[in-house]
Amino acid sequence: MHDISKGDWKKYREKIGDWQERYIEQLIKGYALCLSGDCTASEKFWELERRIKKDKKHLGVLIDVQKSSMLCDILHLINSNVITMEDLKDFSEDLQEDIQFFLRR
Repeated sequence: MHDISKGDWKKYREKIGDWQERYIEQLIKGYALCLSGDCTASEKFWELERRIKKDKKHLGVLIDVQKSSMLCDILHLINSNVITMEDLKDFSEDLQEDIQFFLRR
């Protein structure tokens, strides 16, 4: 495993906000489907409340950005379908290889 380069750390900090926005947009589309369903208003309300309570704890919504946890956070974001390897194309080959190594395990 390689150390996180300054360039990769900088790119990560630049991209994490966009990744979160994209993920939150997906959540909102799911909420809209929930609200447009055939359930009663109270059922919609409580389902939406349950989903938001669960979703707001997800790394795709709320993340403590630290260099020491960057690799683990990226792996979690990939495994949670927040990002893909394509989102890492601008990162170093070393970082991409490290991610691929852990994804194969």
